[in-house]
Amino acid sequence: MNVLLLGDIVGRPGRRIVAQYLPELKKEHKPDLIVANGENAAGGFGLTKKVAEELFGLGIHVLTSGNHIWDQKEMYNYISEEPRLLRPANYPPGTPGSSVYVHETAAAFIAVVNLIGRVFLLDVDCPFRGADRILDELPARVTHVIIDFHGEATSEKIALARYLDGRISALVGTHTHVLTADEQILPKGTAYITDLGMCGPKDGVLGVEADVVINKFLTQLPARFTVAKGPAQLNGVVIELNSEGTARHITKLNLN
Repeated sequence: MNVLLLGDIVGRPGRRIVAQYLPELKKEHKPDLIVANGENAAGGFGLTKKVAEELFGLGIHVLTSGNHIWDQKEMYNYISEEPRLLRPANYPPGTPGSSVYVHETAAAFIAVVNLIGRVFLLDVDCPFRGADRILDELPARVTHVIIDFHGEATSEKIALARYLDGRISALVGTHTHVLTADEQILPKGTAYITDLGMCGPKDGVLGVEADVVINKFLTQLPARFTVAKGPAQLNGVVIELNSEGTARHITKLNLN
């Protein structure tokens, strides 16, 4: 059984390249589950109902998110109505939306879980204890667990993966928009990669126009970030799962 996980989709260029390559990826890998991080899909900042439904229409089963999920005000209502759109579970109690979605296939029930890191990012609840709580509360029918851990610090991502090794099928990092070269199966069977990268403009800075970002570094003045133009890239992984609930193989995707 295969799952396809795509890095942060950035703006219209990211949506276009996903639409371009997804039929080919489906044909080649035959994924039973497709997950993408969508928190930058609407103009590079946040997500809207229209854009989310566009991505679901392409065949993506679940959209995860992170610290930008609240950038568009309409999300406050829409995220409570759409169970396939997740926000990190370790936001404070009372935050709208769901953090776990159980996807049924012919052979399995796969729980997709969204968490966010605390190091250099947000003052939220502990993702380690949050993961423990979620695993304890999952329905008995769940056979596999995939976690999108949206984090800034590589150490925090690696540590959480090691902490959960053998208890989940896979932990994939998002947020930094740079595809890492450490895809692996951990000793107890959990698939891992520090960051899935992004689906978005290749020649900018993390999907943003390079000149704008460079000028901000040079001047330290406020700047309005805009999604970069030019060719795009699609980053992600395909993970092969086994019937025991762990992973057999992980393959990195870097398409231009």
